[in-house]
Amino acid sequence: MLLIVGRIGKPHGIRGEVTVEVRTDEPEARFAPGSVLRTEPGATAPANPAPGPGVPFRVPAELTIEAARWHQGRMLVAFEGILDREVAEALRGTLLGVDSADVAPPEDPEEFHDHQLVGLAAVTPAGEHLGEVARIDHAPASDLLVLRRPEGRTALIPFVKAIVPEVDLAGGRVVVDPPAGLLDI
Repeated sequence: MLLIVGRIGKPHGIRGEVTVEVRTDEPEARFAPGSVLRTEPGATAPANPAPGPGVPFRVPAELTIEAARWHQGRMLVAFEGILDREVAEALRGTLLGVDSADVAPPEDPEEFHDHQLVGLAAVTPAGEHLGEVARIDHAPASDLLVLRRPEGRTALIPFVKAIVPEVDLAGGRVVVDPPAGLLDI
């Protein structure tokens, strides 16, 4: 499973450097020089993804980090082989990821990667089926489990110990103890 760690933004300067919207808790590890990231074209790919007249450009399946640095709160990344602004522009909107098999499990037993939670059954403490974890939304206040309810709706569950007291990866479930009205929103 591909874990998205960033999204390429606009070029920075004329030598192929790009801004990256970081989507990982470990940017220094993921964007270290020499790291290889898989690519997935984004929904906002440019209309003319070509580095010059008559020269088609295709986003490679993998990009290797040449250098990365923080600049005014943004991650700036240089990739091997991306040497000018036009080619960097053609990368805009590309999602960057790593294979989940290459990611070590968290050391903290109370910490989970998104891919570990997606697909788990959500049940009440009494065992009533509430739905399935469809995805994780990372909100400013807390992470949210997005449940796909049996009737087809979705429900947002704050991923905090008071509401999600148990995560049983081996059993394929999360226990959700929702306060009154949470599932009615």
